[in-house]
Amino acid sequence: MPAKYITLNAKDGSGSYTGYLALPDSGTGPGVVVIQEIFGINTPMREICDQLANQGYMALCPDFFWRQEPGIQLNDKIQKDWDRAFELYQGFDVDKGIDDIQTALSWLRKADGSNGKAGVIGYCLGGFLAYLSACRTDADAAVGYYGVSIDSKLDEADNIKGHLLLHVATEDEFVDKAAQQAMHNALDNHPHITLHDYEGMNHAFARPGGTHYDEKAAKKANDRTLEFLKTRLG
Repeated sequence: MPAKYITLNAKDGSGSYTGYLALPDSGTGPGVVVIQEIFGINTPMREICDQLANQGYMALCPDFFWRQEPGIQLNDKIQKDWDRAFELYQGFDVDKGIDDIQTALSWLRKADGSNGKAGVIGYCLGGFLAYLSACRTDADAAVGYYGVSIDSKLDEADNIKGHLLLHVATEDEFVDKAAQQAMHNALDNHPHITLHDYEGMNHAFARPGGTHYDEKAAKKANDRTLEFLKTRLG
């Protein structure tokens, strides 16, 4: 089925924002909220949604920077876009972002063709938000790729009732060794959390075309993600 943009209404009544929605050919399946990196709903994020739709998921990528600059799409290969992305990241309200994720989860659960289950997948900033979604929303499953700042919110892990999968790049330029160790210390024994380390990999190793893209590691992480989603969402 063709992809389209939909409109979501903010939980706090402050306005509305768009989301890119890709549906499986059957028009039915579990829902997945795809949480963007710091570059907006750009081509890589839309491609991830399309790929998930091909696997049978209703994939929705909301615009998380809509309060600052609606509809922005940035290119990770252009320096001025990197600069703008970090400005948006620094001005991003995490708590309102989590509210937007809950809104998207609720929308997917009620959508025509939904099986009633919904999870999240996030990358970079989105990896952090995926972790917080596991802690603060009703997501049935959450997957975080090279999430930043997770070590600052480890005290929330006890709130996780769904299931969480984290992909950790051991040479992540934005998540140092101390942060990685803190994550393992706090999360390894949690019954609902699985961490996988990718030795020698840097941040964004699963972003096709990116500076640190590694096909072998990306495939391993993506295969693990699909198996996890199949188990948790159907």
